[in-house]
Amino acid sequence: MDDNNQNMNENQTDNPNTANFEPLSADDLMQSDNKNKFYIIGASILIFVLLFVLVFKFFTGKAKTNKEIALTYWGLWEEKEVIQPLIDQYQNKNPNIKIEYIKRDPQDYRNKLIVRSQQGQGPDIYRFHNTWIPEIKEVLSYIPSNVLSNKEFEKTFYPIFKSDLKIGDHYYGIPLMIDGLVLLYNENLFKNAGINKPPHTWEDVINNISKLTVRDKEGKLATAGIAIGTASNIEHFSDILGLFIIQNGGDLKNLESQEAAGALESYRKFAEPPDNYWDESMPSAITAFAQEKVAMILVPSWQILSIKSINPELVFKAVPVPTLPGGEPISISSYWVEGVSRFSNKQEEAWKFLKFLSEKENMTKIYELQTKSRQFPTASSRVDLASIQSQNQYLDAVIKQAKYYKSIPSVSLTYDNGLNDGVNQYLENAINSTINGESYKSALKTAKEGIEQELKRYD
Repeated sequence: MDDNNQNMNENQTDNPNTANFEPLSADDLMQSDNKNKFYIIGASILIFVLLFVLVFKFFTGKAKTNKEIALTYWGLWEEKEVIQPLIDQYQNKNPNIKIEYIKRDPQDYRNKLIVRSQQGQGPDIYRFHNTWIPEIKEVLSYIPSNVLSNKEFEKTFYPIFKSDLKIGDHYYGIPLMIDGLVLLYNENLFKNAGINKPPHTWEDVINNISKLTVRDKEGKLATAGIAIGTASNIEHFSDILGLFIIQNGGDLKNLESQEAAGALESYRKFAEPPDNYWDESMPSAITAFAQEKVAMILVPSWQILSIKSINPELVFKAVPVPTLPGGEPISISSYWVEGVSRFSNKQEEAWKFLKFLSEKENMTKIYELQTKSRQFPTASSRVDLASIQSQNQYLDAVIKQAKYYKSIPSVSLTYDNGLNDGVNQYLENAINSTINGESYKSALKTAKEGIEQELKRYD
């Protein structure tokens, strides 16, 4: 039996596939337990650290997300009931954003915008006129490309915004509207004169104007054909004279040219005796039109609200401004833009809100709210809304001209107390001096010197 045990032990030793177990000592067992404890402790610490980091990031991230961002929005013409529903909608989607809309008085608005912004008391978002870019350089900021790219901007809006709002490689405002000069004509006065269609060219205007003009027994104007030719009683004389200059190939920066002199002469002819179709004895153009004392006027479409407020029953239509025979269609723009102050420390959030307002669905809602609030909305700046809004009998004229608007720094009633008002004063002086007998060329030479100073003042 001993021999058998010996053989078995020898066989187990020689067989390489047979495990040779030796009993563990007490020291070995203690070392093994210590290692396991170290592993467990280390793993526990690692898990704790990871959980701490995750919890910290969660709560700090949540706190950062929920931090309230307050934006102040200065408006001019829109009542709060038009803008507030869009603000509420945006705030519901972005609970940490709070927006306060304040409708400001246009008087001295531009100066207050600049001064208060420099003092740290200005708005984050504000409205400005399309001609104000040189006048509000201090508060301008540009649209971040991550909010609205140049490509998307140019695809969305009309071409006039590219020439007006782009400086270098950046856009400095988001437009929500488009407007400019249109021709308003009284349908009843046209029918009474036997005229069945509105004018398309200035030749049409001249051919029809004598039929529309009515004089009393003393030869004084009772009903004028068109409100053109003076400055004192035409609210938008500078827009119209600017239109004449541009259509005639002239430029406000070169008033000594023959084109500019010819434009002033054409403008004045409408009010010069003995065949004047308008004069300074008439009421202001808008009042005269509302009272059916003039058959045609040239105004930006927003003045339709003024006319309707004076005479809600007046029957009239709007068409594009007349063109020179064979000339390109051109009109003068006058619209307002939304901008973000460079003094704001929440610029990106402000631009995101304006981008939201400019989206198709939201601009449609603004249009509907305007219609409900005041009966007459403004034409939207988006090209893809043209077909729908052109169904409005008054806005159709604006939309037809949207691709042909030009901007000049002689727009009336922007309340800028700056470039426009300065240029307009020199144009008014030129018109009045020709009424007093000065030649067109001489009057414009004097105006040119003053206008050059205004242009240099604002670069």
